[in-house]
Amino acid sequence: MNARAYLSLRVRDKVFIFTSLMLLSLSSLAAEPDWSAFDTLLKQNVASGTKDGVRLNTVDYAAIRRDPAYQQVLKQVQSYNLRELKTKEEKLAFYINVYNLFAIKMILDHWPIKAIKDAGNIFNSVWKKDIGRLGGRNVSLHYIEHEVLRKMDEPRIHMAIVCASVSCPDLRKEAYMANKLDGQLDEQSTLFLQNSGKGLQMRKNEIDVSKLFKWFDDDFDQYGGVLGFVKKYRQDLPPKIQIDDYLPYNWQLNSKP
Repeated sequence: MNARAYLSLRVRDKVFIFTSLMLLSLSSLAAEPDWSAFDTLLKQNVASGTKDGVRLNTVDYAAIRRDPAYQQVLKQVQSYNLRELKTKEEKLAFYINVYNLFAIKMILDHWPIKAIKDAGNIFNSVWKKDIGRLGGRNVSLHYIEHEVLRKMDEPRIHMAIVCASVSCPDLRKEAYMANKLDGQLDEQSTLFLQNSGKGLQMRKNEIDVSKLFKWFDDDFDQYGGVLGFVKKYRQDLPPKIQIDDYLPYNWQLNSKP
């Protein structure tokens, strides 16, 4: 073998090794689902509105029920390989989207109903009913929220997961995505706390806030407590503001009037 042929062989070997390493590296990267169908479903069926005097994003459940994309998204998430989720952001975005999708499913599985709680009873809580499959096992809304999302130490999930009710934070008009999740959660927190009908009501140096903050008080410890979280996302509040009470929670369906 002459010198030129030898050098050519060495170059090909190096290219092969480099390409193999790149492919191996790419295969180890996380691959969250393609949320485009879910994103479109939300954009087409979630709209700004008012219900019981509360500003909110209303949901056209009847239209979602008729949309073939709804069953497509359900099939997609239930067959998804959970081991593909590698980063915290991808896991958070996935389980937030799935919670919201399965909450919609709970409504549509019992359609028509006036409130999500009507899908359960005192003997069989709606939150603990099997609603879908993930990773080959049956799961409930309770499992997704308490056994997965809350254990990921991200309090802003409470501004993003939606229990299909008027007093819940609004269902976002787009899917959550890992690459922009932080900004989406910040915006959700700000919007919820700016909503005087269900997030925060102010009077002089006292405020009433959503009962979500009472139910999940301990989750906000990293902000110095609920008040610290509120002040972070409502920087217009007086410095000596205090939480006085919690707003009534309206469980009526967040459906299109």
